[in-house]
Amino acid sequence: MEQEIICYCFGYTAEDIRKDVLQYGRSLIMERIAAEKKAGGCNCGVTNPKGR
Repeated sequence: MEQEIICYCFGYTAEDIRKDVLQYGRSLIMERIAAEKKAGGCNCGVTNPKGR
């Protein structure tokens, strides 16, 4: 079964978020994505097939 990709820049899937919640009680993935974007490490306009 193919994983639903949530973040194309960093390869996070819906399953990654589920595991994050189980491990930490909440998902820290959005914080990681925000920190990477702030550092200039995001390229969603190119990597996301929907262009977002």
